[in-house]
Amino acid sequence: MEDEVQGVDTLFDRCRGDGRRLGAQKTGGRSPAEMIATGGGRWLTTAALCFSFLGLGMCIAVIGPTFEDLALNVHKNISNISYIFAGRSAGYIGGSLLGGTLLDCLNPFLLLGLSMLLTAVGMCAIPLCHNVLLLMGLMSCIGISMGILDTGGNVLALNTWGEQAGPHMQALHFSFAAGAFASPIIAQLLFGVRGNHSSVAENATAGAAHDVQSWNHLSAMWAYVVIGLFVFLSALSFFVLYCCGTRSRGKAHSVLEQPQVAKHHRAIVALLFFFFFAYVGAEVAYGSFIFTFSKDFVHLEEAEAGGINTLFWGSFAACRGLAILLATCVSPGALITLSLLCCCISSLLLCLFPLQRAVLWAASGLYGASMAVVFPSGLSWVEQYTPVTGRTAAVLVVGAALGEMVLPVLLGFLMGRVSGEPLLMYQALACAIFCSVLFPAMYCLAVVSGARTQGNGEREFCQALLQPENNDLFEMDSAQSSHERDRDPHWED
Repeated sequence: MEDEVQGVDTLFDRCRGDGRRLGAQKTGGRSPAEMIATGGGRWLTTAALCFSFLGLGMCIAVIGPTFEDLALNVHKNISNISYIFAGRSAGYIGGSLLGGTLLDCLNPFLLLGLSMLLTAVGMCAIPLCHNVLLLMGLMSCIGISMGILDTGGNVLALNTWGEQAGPHMQALHFSFAAGAFASPIIAQLLFGVRGNHSSVAENATAGAAHDVQSWNHLSAMWAYVVIGLFVFLSALSFFVLYCCGTRSRGKAHSVLEQPQVAKHHRAIVALLFFFFFAYVGAEVAYGSFIFTFSKDFVHLEEAEAGGINTLFWGSFAACRGLAILLATCVSPGALITLSLLCCCISSLLLCLFPLQRAVLWAASGLYGASMAVVFPSGLSWVEQYTPVTGRTAAVLVVGAALGEMVLPVLLGFLMGRVSGEPLLMYQALACAIFCSVLFPAMYCLAVVSGARTQGNGEREFCQALLQPENNDLFEMDSAQSSHERDRDPHWED
């Protein structure tokens, strides 16, 4: 009798051990405490990414309001240092490609922490840079580190949340817009008290004028130090997550949740490359030239032209904040479709009535709001059909960076050659139509590929049923049932 009880206990222990193995396979080999820690780690990862993208927006936007101070700091005029933008853009593209490669072989938290640390050091070193070539090299290094952050941050957010990444991607890019909005405030209101350097030189002695000018530009340069310290804090957050061993969703579930690559993966990525090229190029071109267009073409006052420019970027940032809530109940594809429709309507109105003040105000606000959600929604959309690896994200970020470089330069060149035509509005409408044609083509290609990712529960259930240990467990149960049926004549009863 004791042997039978011991046998039953042993059988129960075996079944319980197999159950533990099955549960461990479903949870990636982690204990419940580790699963809870990882769940909390996902929110900590999102907070660190939003914190870093807030600093990224500050770093990119701070150059505009402090451009004159940078020229004064290196003893050059504005035209002689304008190529620092090209150096930073080239570094940004190189950093995006480098980040896409490193992200597949390094821990993402360590990589992003190092890139943010390099950005912080570069920002704090800018006030100490008094040579124009050194300044250009410094801007290129900062561009490299920011390109790594842009690529790695988007991939880490997608890997962390998977199919639930929509609202978190919107929050990430809203943080970038908020940083770009806050940076001029930090530079101008807190440290931007500058005098008229020429008048100071004329009305004071040479020594006194030099002291006043040095104090003035040094005051504006403090904005770089403050932003650099902020970026340094965000770098520390990534190092803390790295030391705590927080893992992204893609790494933690690599065995059970290998995403299926779409049949036409390369074609989809190539089309999305050109999609982001046109979208980001049109966004940056409109934001860069709407002030000049309003003042020179429509003949508005500078204050009113500046108000239209502020309305565009303000509606852009506000709609990115609103998109965090919309992404919880609206699919990325629907958000992109609605945004492209509004882009076409607003840009068409601007082309038809470019001299109407009311249309310029209303359509600029609508255009800025409709442009806000396209980039983060595009990344969330493509993740539904094919995996976004580090190299894939690098290609997409490079497309956006090239559009940011090429289309504004092309528009500026044409505006200098052709007068009397609203070229800015023509370019906005052309890019809106191009993206509106391209997105349905991408959607059809993705649907034809048939690689839409399965839900996590369905995929884990199917994988669990196919595990060898589960087959052993079922065979063991069958054998035990047969043994009891042979021993007990009343089994069928």
